[in-house]
Amino acid sequence: MMRLKRLTITQKRGLWGLLFILPFIIGFMLFFAYPMILSAKFSVSRLTVIPTGYELEHIGFKNFRDAFVRDPVFIRNLVDSLKMMATDVPLIIMFSFFAANLLNQKFKGRTVARVIFFLPVIMASGILASIASGELERELVQTAANAGQSSKDVTGNFFRSMRLLEYLFEIGLHPMLISYVVSAVSRINEIINESGVQILLFLSALQTIPPSLYEASSIEGATGWENFWKITFPMLSPYILTNTVYTVINSFTSSKNVVMAMVVKLAFGSFNFTYSSALSWIYFIIVSIILFFVTWAMSKKVYYYR
Repeated sequence: MMRLKRLTITQKRGLWGLLFILPFIIGFMLFFAYPMILSAKFSVSRLTVIPTGYELEHIGFKNFRDAFVRDPVFIRNLVDSLKMMATDVPLIIMFSFFAANLLNQKFKGRTVARVIFFLPVIMASGILASIASGELERELVQTAANAGQSSKDVTGNFFRSMRLLEYLFEIGLHPMLISYVVSAVSRINEIINESGVQILLFLSALQTIPPSLYEASSIEGATGWENFWKITFPMLSPYILTNTVYTVINSFTSSKNVVMAMVVKLAFGSFNFTYSSALSWIYFIIVSIILFFVTWAMSKKVYYYR
């Protein structure tokens, strides 16, 4: 007890942090460490089924070489996955950031509005996602049966997109930026579905900002715009980093990700466990490198309030 009392504040925070991640460490050692070691062993081996089970023959990095030299699909899927991440992550972070700021304002029905924005997180889980997917497929079939109505809807969407393109060209935006904005607008439902957790984290972070900071700045004559960029944005910068890391991981591990779908198909469809393990490790290393650089670059701009 005497030694614990002599610890500095930084050391005590470090101990609390270790205690906080201890359940994850225990869970990782019990449930994930052995499968990862086995997967690494599979990735450098050739599997042969025998009457008593299976036999592994060490072949070095042949599976890794085949992924880059012989497989015409993996590299294309990997590039598509990186493009999807680079497109979706900024959109989701920006949308969830400003949605959380709007939901933090005082207005009637605020609680209901927050629940509505968080519903996609509940709907995206397990059985509900499968049910929603099945209902969506039935709706598409019914829509296709009604050719006249479908044609009308498609035509309406097309002209709305054309009006948006015309307006963006008129204000002088760069064609690449115009393409990005139009893509974001056309995928707004998907962006909302992927933003529930991020909105919740930003919303909880906004409620931790001391009101005294806003009161002091208002006394000094600061405007709402200045309060946003001088107080709100810096105070939320650690959560922007957290949400960015979460969104990057979620993008790479989503069921919609083409590389993940390829790995699952090879492992449980073709039963090619060794090659799928090699692809998994290549993918894991690339994602880890991207996360390292994203965290390193953003950490330089993060402000921690003490």
